[in-house]
Amino acid sequence: RRVEFVGPSVGEELKQDGGMAMLVALIGILLYVALRFEWRLSVGAVVSLGHDVILTLGLFSILQLEFDLTVLAAILALIGYSINDTIVVFDRLRESFRKLREATVDETIDHAITSTLNRTVITSLTTVLVLLVLFFMGGALINGFATALLFGIAVGTYSSVYVASAIAEVLGISREDMLPAPPAENEVEQV
Repeated sequence: RRVEFVGPSVGEELKQDGGMAMLVALIGILLYVALRFEWRLSVGAVVSLGHDVILTLGLFSILQLEFDLTVLAAILALIGYSINDTIVVFDRLRESFRKLREATVDETIDHAITSTLNRTVITSLTTVLVLLVLFFMGGALINGFATALLFGIAVGTYSSVYVASAIAEVLGISREDMLPAPPAENEVEQV
């Protein structure tokens, strides 16, 4: 058994540091996805991550669950889990834009999501199995962590599949944005 007490000044410092960690993580992800893929996709990824975090925090608020450092760790783990799922969808989206030259943007996004759905569901289910064991057998100390991740995995899977790509589409993603630039005339002559 363990009893902990965190005073108001330490609690405020932990809240500020945790918020700063999430902000830095989201900015880093925004930059990474913008450099690796396209800025419209990076905005979609960060909006979907914000969606995941806000809904998970909302669950703790609505149910009046205790928010401690393990829950903060779960929120940061959720960001990593969700961006991984989103990157897999975006990578397939880039491949689909290159392969399906005659398809519309809607059809290409639909194809990319459909082709990653099997992998996404299997990954989510295996993660949920482990989290269920942690939730029921992990004890009170790990209960908040497991609760945040159980809910977050469901929300994160949903947002990776439906929110991130939809935001990119609303921002006007097109085939031209995703295809590599043609080589310049100087490069062609030298080859």
